Amino acid sequence: MKVNSIKVLSVLSALLIALSSCNIVEGIFKAGIWVGILFVAGIIALVIFLISKFR
Repeated sequence: MKVNSIKVLSVLSALLIALSSCNIVEGIFKAGIWVGILFVAGIIALVIFLISKFR
């Protein structure tokens, strides 16, 4: 792995840990399932974009 790939994976791992807290999940379910689906789709799109940007 290149150093840039390791940096990207480290940042993405930190983001996933930060975004997986119970408070965020609770807030998504209070807002509604469609908001949750859109939020998760946005996060997945952001991760795919960041991975493709650093390749």
